[in-house]
Amino acid sequence: MNLLISAGLLALLGSFSSLVVAQQAAAVAYAPKFTLCPPNTSLIRSAGTSKQSLSPSESSYISARKSQVLPSAWSSYLKNVKQAAKSNNIALPAYVSAILSQPTTFPNLGIATSGGGYRAAIFGAGVLNALDGRNLTSSGVGTGGLLQAASYLSGLSGGSWLLGSLIQADFPPLLDLIFGTSSGLGGWNAQVDLLQISTDPNVIAQFVGLLVQESAGKFLTGFPVTFTDIWARTLSRHFVTGTTAANFFDTNLTHGAGVTLSSITQLPTFAQHAQPFPIIVANSLTATDTEFPPLMNPIFEFTPFEFGSFDPQLSAFTPTQFLGSPNNSLCVTNMDQLGFVEGISSNLFSAFNTSETDLLNSNIGPIISALQSNFGQKNIRLDSSQIPNPFFGLSKGSFVDSDQTLLTLVDGGLDGEVIPLQPLLVKARKVDTIIAIDASADTLDNFAAGASVVASSQRAALFPKSYSFPPVPASNTSFLSQNLTTRPTFFGCNTRTTDDAPLLIYIANGGAPLGQTPVTNTTTLQTTYPAAEIQQMVEQTFDIATQGISTIKNGVASKEKTRDCEEWGVQELFG
Repeated sequence: MNLLISAGLLALLGSFSSLVVAQQAAAVAYAPKFTLCPPNTSLIRSAGTSKQSLSPSESSYISARKSQVLPSAWSSYLKNVKQAAKSNNIALPAYVSAILSQPTTFPNLGIATSGGGYRAAIFGAGVLNALDGRNLTSSGVGTGGLLQAASYLSGLSGGSWLLGSLIQADFPPLLDLIFGTSSGLGGWNAQVDLLQISTDPNVIAQFVGLLVQESAGKFLTGFPVTFTDIWARTLSRHFVTGTTAANFFDTNLTHGAGVTLSSITQLPTFAQHAQPFPIIVANSLTATDTEFPPLMNPIFEFTPFEFGSFDPQLSAFTPTQFLGSPNNSLCVTNMDQLGFVEGISSNLFSAFNTSETDLLNSNIGPIISALQSNFGQKNIRLDSSQIPNPFFGLSKGSFVDSDQTLLTLVDGGLDGEVIPLQPLLVKARKVDTIIAIDASADTLDNFAAGASVVASSQRAALFPKSYSFPPVPASNTSFLSQNLTTRPTFFGCNTRTTDDAPLLIYIANGGAPLGQTPVTNTTTLQTTYPAAEIQQMVEQTFDIATQGISTIKNGVASKEKTRDCEEWGVQELFG
C-alpha cells in the first residue's frame, strides 16, 4: 500500500471528542466489555507437554463431526471420484476400485491455506472451490467433496481473511462468499481498496480517521489500541458480513464490529458440525525481537473455543470468549473480534519497524503518529497487536513472555512459515493427511517456490518430540528444479508406515498450467481487485488445483501428472 494520508489527519482526529467517539455504533460494538465470570470459570488450560491434549469442546466437535458428518462426506467424495473416472473413460487400478467399492477407514484430513494478502485469499478460495462438493464442475473432475470431508481448516494472513470470512458467513459456496448474493451476502467488496480508498489524500485521511474513531471505544475501556485495530476495522468491511459497496461509509452501521470468533459456535453450520474445525494462526514477537520472529518463537492459534499455543515452551490455552480477562472472577468479552483476529494474523507491518524513524517514515507512519497523538499510550508496540497476556507468570524459564503483561502478536507468516501447517502437526489432533495451499510470493514474479514448506520442516525439527514432518527438499532451488510447485505434489508417501508424519499434498501457486497466461501471481501489495480479475484468477486456480486429473477438452484427453504419488492420493489416503 502507498498510503496518501495527509498531514491533516492529526488535526482531523483531534477535532473528535471522546464522547462522540464512544457513542458511535461501531466504536461501542468493537469495545471489550467487563462482566462477572460464569461459575467455575478457569482461564488457563494446560495442554500438557509429553502428551498434549485438546480442549473438551474441540474434542467434542471433532467427535461429532466424525460420527455425524464425515462418513457421508467421504462417501460423496469417493462417489465423485468413481463417476469422474467413468465420465472421462479412465480405467481405475484394481486397488482403487476396491477402495471405492467399500472403504473401511477414512483419513483425518486437514487443509491449510497460506498467507499472501488478497492474492492468497483468492487463490485459497479457488482451491477450496475446486474441492467443494457443492461445485458441480469440481465434482465432475473428482475433486469435489474433499472440503466437506476435511476435519480441520487453518489459515493465516490472507488465508485468515478467507477462513474468517467463510466461517462467519455460515460456510457458503466460495463464489457466493467472494462476489455476494442477491439474498444479502455482501461479498468481499474487493473493488474498494483496503486503505487507499481514493486518490484524494483528504478522503483517505477522513476514512482512516473514521477507523481510528471506531477503535477508540476499546481505548476508552482501558485496552491498548495499535495499528492492528485500525487494520481490523477496514478488514471487517471486506471479510465480515454486513458491509456492501452501497453502505461502505455509513457511520450508522457497525461494519462487522461485535462479530466475534467465539460467536461462530452459534451459527447453524457450526452447531451441526458441518464446517471443518477452523484455526487462525499468528506469530509472536518477544521483548527482544525487532523485525521478524525467529522459528523458535511460540506460534499461537485462535479457534472458536481457545487461544494459545501447543508449542512445548508454553502448551497452554485460555478461552477465546474471555480473551483479555484479568482473573477468574471478572471476565472480559468482545475482545475476540473476528476482524481483530484476522488483523493480528495478517499484520506484517512490524517489518517496517527497523527503527523508530523508519517506522514513522513508512506507509503506516501517519497512522502510528495519529495513534500516538490521540491515545497517548506508553510502552506498547503500535506497529503490532497487543493483548493482555493470559499466560503471565506461567511456565517461567521456558515461556519467553512469562514476565510480560502484554503479548505482542504479528502476521502468522513472518517467521517464514506462510502455510499454517503447525496446528495440523499437533499430535493430539491426529491429522494424517494435509492439503497445503501455498500462495506465497517466493520468486520475483510472485510465485511460490516451496520456502514455507522448507521453514515448516526446519521448525518441526526444533521440536522433534512434539511434531513430525515428512521428508521434503531442503531448498527453494530443489523445489523449482524438480517442478514441485507447478502441479500437486505428494510428500511422505513412503514414510507413513514407520513415522507418524502426515502425508502432505502440496498445491502451490507456482505457475500457469496448460500453456495459459499467468493471472494468479499478483503482488501482495495489490489491495484492490475488480470482479473480472478475481473471476479469472479463480478459474486459473481451478486448473492449477486439478492438474493430475484427466479431463476431456474438445474430445482430447489431457493430463498433467502429480508428483511422487501419481494418483490423486486414493491409495495413500485409504491404504
